[in-house]
Amino acid sequence: MKRLTPTPETVLVRVFPASTPEGRRHGGNPAPITFEADALDGDAMRAIASHHGHEAGFVLRPGSPGCDWRFRFFVPHHEMEMCGHATVGALWCLRERGLWSGERVAIETVSGTVVGEWSGGQVRITQPAGEVRALGADALAAVAAVLGVPPASIQGEVLNASTSRVKTLVRMESVQALDGLTPDFPRVQALCERLGSTGLYPYAVVDAEQQVFAARQFPKSSGYPEDAATGIAAAALSFGLLHLGLVQASDAAITVRQGWAMGHPSEIGVRLRMEEGRPAGCWLSGEVMASSPGPAP
Repeated sequence: MKRLTPTPETVLVRVFPASTPEGRRHGGNPAPITFEADALDGDAMRAIASHHGHEAGFVLRPGSPGCDWRFRFFVPHHEMEMCGHATVGALWCLRERGLWSGERVAIETVSGTVVGEWSGGQVRITQPAGEVRALGADALAAVAAVLGVPPASIQGEVLNASTSRVKTLVRMESVQALDGLTPDFPRVQALCERLGSTGLYPYAVVDAEQQVFAARQFPKSSGYPEDAATGIAAAALSFGLLHLGLVQASDAAITVRQGWAMGHPSEIGVRLRMEEGRPAGCWLSGEVMASSPGPAP
């Protein structure tokens, strides 16, 4: 595998844009990716994330045996253990630059080792099996209040689910209800801290038979009110849907549409990784597009 040049360089990509014309123009979650970031400390990495206003990924030499790279992730306010779209974007950039041929690789992250590969014309990465926990009626009422909806408009139980980071899953009665949410953003952080979550992830069923869902992500304290595409949340959602019987225990494709209410149509692909008839984790995949990096911080 080729080595990177020693000078840090940041490029900007959009990860998970939808295949619609609007998605190709404006979709996906922007991700600044910095190569050869070993000389940068945490403050410098956070400054890059703050400058761009998005989750930022950093590619470093591996520190663990058996890993090919180490990735770190920052939002404007803090470091994150894992970021799905920045991981997909970084691997796509490495392949575009001829630094990775697409073979299976191991990525060291704070949340553990992530496997990546090129499959079906896209990067895909692993996430571990999800953990799902139902929250009580008090949590449902609190979530409804922050989202600005009556509790009766939330369908079934509110769940905390995670593969790498805990997300609070809230099923809305329709895509229209989902798109119409106007959260009380100043209260999101306190609610997430109370729930032990890193973000609210309301969702709705688009096509139950084809396993297509719409979602929105309101993060706890990332430095912006809403995310256009959140791979880690989509992975958590898939296990929440499995818990509720809304998707099959199979490797059939699950599609999560996010960012449509923001004018940034995005689509995240998820497939459960089945071992001996049981989900052992999942694959995250999607399109990536190059974008203009803008001026350096």
